Amino acid sequence: MTERVVLAYSGGLDTSVAIGWIAEETGAEVIAVAADVGQGGEDLDVIRERALACGAVESLVLDLRQEFAEEYCLPALKANALYLDRYPLVSALSRPVIAKHLVEAARYHGATTVAHGCTGKGNDQVRFEVGIGALAPDLKVLAPVRDSGMSRDKAIAFADEKSLPIDVTKKSPYSIDQNLWGRAVETGFLEDIWNAPIEEVYSYTSDPALPRDPDEVVITFDRGAPVAIDGRPVSMLEAVLELNRRAGAQGIGRLDLVEDRLVGIKSREVYEAPGAIALITAHQELENVTVERDLSRFKKSVDQRWGELVYDGLWFSPLKRALDGFLEDANAHVTGDIRLTLHGGKAVVTGRRSEQSLYTYEMATYDSGDMFDQRLAKGFVELWGLPSKMAAQRDQANKETSL
Repeated sequence: MTERVVLAYSGGLDTSVAIGWIAEETGAEVIAVAADVGQGGEDLDVIRERALACGAVESLVLDLRQEFAEEYCLPALKANALYLDRYPLVSALSRPVIAKHLVEAARYHGATTVAHGCTGKGNDQVRFEVGIGALAPDLKVLAPVRDSGMSRDKAIAFADEKSLPIDVTKKSPYSIDQNLWGRAVETGFLEDIWNAPIEEVYSYTSDPALPRDPDEVVITFDRGAPVAIDGRPVSMLEAVLELNRRAGAQGIGRLDLVEDRLVGIKSREVYEAPGAIALITAHQELENVTVERDLSRFKKSVDQRWGELVYDGLWFSPLKRALDGFLEDANAHVTGDIRLTLHGGKAVVTGRRSEQSLYTYEMATYDSGDMFDQRLAKGFVELWGLPSKMAAQRDQANKETSL
């Protein structure tokens, strides 16, 4: 029986060449799997036909947008997931859903190997291979670009030699990865970290400095999930798409940072994530209103660790799975409305309301309706500071004794 390899197929030069390379080097049949996670670009039917023309015995095109939004972006929102407190895990979120479907395709088609087109310098090789290993430890992995030394020049030569139907003359100076949750841009002149990004780098966002009227939006949440925008019911997918459009039009979600890659190097990345940043901003503020103090403090450390696990390719790990349970419980009361003003590259919270609110006017006001009994504060302050006071008395006594 002929061996089969399932290839994560993007439609670009590297993965198109990989189809023929895998067949030639291993004698295996290649099944190409292309995933739509909201990246836009080429028509996926065109990509499907290209894979077949390049030698794949089967080419699958999967619409994963709804699943990606509900099962990957929504948990990230509930975790306020921002790697290094800034990056909303654009690429890191899409890799586990793709890995899941690569494994499913391998099982269905009887493949023994899964292949990807990642290099050896990036995080995605880890995310794919660790994810595949967690879901199907028996499957082997091929990485032609990383493991065979397939440089771009060699890939172009291979494509020419085999007359592959792929245009290799147009080359963007940037490496771009994008999906529903955002867009990542690197390489080219951006590799000099002194160079400022130019407008042509951006696609999801307009120039925030251009004059325009502000856009006011009310986002309704139920247990941490956005369920309505300006009173209109929405799914998670619809919420992200609408806020990508509206926040993007205001230049919101542009990020330029040097980040720590998992492989140990620092990398300069430019991101656009208008919908993600607007939603996380609103979600964080509703948590401020509805989540009890100690739970809120502890959740911030969980949010950070959750984001690190996902960035590091450990979506399917036991710790990530356990933290998911905590985050669901922590979002139990995150229900209500947040009003944002979108303008000038910023999403600014201007209003909050919730039936689950822990904020009460009567306790917070300094006016005549104040229900807070200030007489209790004197004893509270004395008891709260007592350990520090006793330690200070001891230290002072020790100092006097040593004189």
